[in-house]
Amino acid sequence: MYAIIKTGGKQYKVAEGSEVIVEKLDAAEGDKVTFEEVLALGEGSELKIGRPFVKGAKVTASVVKVGKGPKIRILKYRHKTNYRRRQGHRQPFTKVKIEKIEG
Repeated sequence: MYAIIKTGGKQYKVAEGSEVIVEKLDAAEGDKVTFEEVLALGEGSELKIGRPFVKGAKVTASVVKVGKGPKIRILKYRHKTNYRRRQGHRQPFTKVKIEKIEG
C-alpha cells in the first residue's frame, strides 16, 4: 500500500517502512507525526483519489532525524562597479519513517 501526502507545500509518494526527507516540521527526534492531507491511496491496481483529500485517511510516521542540508552558496556580482556579495544557506529538513497508512 502506498499514499501520496502533502506537507510543506510539496507532495511525496510514501509506503510503509520507507524513509522520506520532508520540509522542517515542528517535532523533535523520536516524536510521532500524523499527516492528514492524503491526496491518494493505492494498493496494487486499485487507486483511491481524494477531492482534494481522501476522507478518513491518515499517515502516521516517526521522526528519525532533524538537520540541515548541504550548504548552497549564493553569489551576486555586478560588473564594472566593484559589487560582490556572497551568502550561504543550509535548508533545514526532517527525516521521517512511515509506520502506518490508514484509509
